[in-house]
Amino acid sequence: MAEQLHATLKTDRGDIRIRLFPNHTPATVRNFVELAGGERAWKNPETGAESTEPLYDGTVFHRVISGFMIQGGDPLGTGIGGPGYQFADEFHPDLSFNRPYLVAMANAGPGTNGSQFFITVSPTVWLNRKHTIFGEVADPESRKVVDAIAAVPTGRDHRPVEDVVIETVLVERTGQEQGKGQTGKDTGKDMETTG
Repeated sequence: MAEQLHATLKTDRGDIRIRLFPNHTPATVRNFVELAGGERAWKNPETGAESTEPLYDGTVFHRVISGFMIQGGDPLGTGIGGPGYQFADEFHPDLSFNRPYLVAMANAGPGTNGSQFFITVSPTVWLNRKHTIFGEVADPESRKVVDAIAAVPTGRDHRPVEDVVIETVLVERTGQEQGKGQTGKDTGKDMETTG
């Protein structure tokens, strides 16, 4: 059985299970997994202090546009925060915004990826080669949660009127015994870097 890597966003609206694409976008997946598990240091944008706490725990989906996408991953919760570093885009010819429920990096232009990501709810082909796709929503139950979040009432700057919280992110590697601990959970430390 081929190895698969999944991340589950445990939100206050339900779980969103994501199948990650480490063979297509290895650096992006590694960044996400390491930030989620507290395996990568990041700089708190409010205090400037370095942290190895899981970055996504307690963050919100700060931008929600019905019919388009939900966006999160900002430690400030405002849309301007990040981990204190940026990294290059990874575009793969097999990955296209030609279907809904894709997970991709939010950015402010080429090479400005950090911690923010979004999940689409419709095809968004105009985003091809502008945003790195690194996963997809894995199952119908998770898609229902994404759709429910995409439909919440929003105010200024498409911010939900009531916070939609990512409580934690759990990462699981399945299908290959090597590199797994007793629980089958994996932080991504030994993830392949070749596509």
